[in-house]
Amino acid sequence: MPFALELDSVLPADLPNREHVISVAARQLQLVAEINEVMNLTRITTPRDAAIKHILDSVMPWKLFAGAKTVLDAGTGPGFPGLPLAITLPDTSFTLAESTGKKARFVESVIADQKIPNARVLPERAEDIGKRERFTIVTARAFAPLPKALKMLAPLLKTGSRVLLYKGPDVEAEIAEAAREAKLLGVKIQIVMRYSLPDGLGTRTIVEIAK
Repeated sequence: MPFALELDSVLPADLPNREHVISVAARQLQLVAEINEVMNLTRITTPRDAAIKHILDSVMPWKLFAGAKTVLDAGTGPGFPGLPLAITLPDTSFTLAESTGKKARFVESVIADQKIPNARVLPERAEDIGKRERFTIVTARAFAPLPKALKMLAPLLKTGSRVLLYKGPDVEAEIAEAAREAKLLGVKIQIVMRYSLPDGLGTRTIVEIAK
């Protein structure tokens, strides 16, 4: 299967449960490719690009999530980064928020198809879920610009919890723009990780927001 071969070639050697991640993530990408023909989930279609931009990008910061009891993935879309992280970290409970019903149903079908016991999807906004449940980490990929994301997600922070956002390489301008709002909300923003994707497919910055 092309997806499995591409995943095997790009995923880090020290990734926990690596073989299982390759197997399950390859099936997820296959299901995404199939449903994408009738529902526009992603513009990334080649097996290699999908392996890098969807799976590798999702799991690269896995060490930042290791040890967390509960994670909320805000606006998961077709299940990224929540599902690849859930496969990698089976002892962490993942809640995937996706307010678009058809996308949420797709993610639910992937969870059922691959029997991922530590993941669930809720067809709601992350802000509404976070008001009634507590999470160790709130994460999001391809979410809103930082000033807007701050207003939406900072209220979900409790003592000891944090927000981890997948951002592009030029996040400093967003951080500067959000500085005043961060001060008002009593939170600190800092860059905690940077990494480059293979094949020149971009540089990722992980931004942490914490009390």
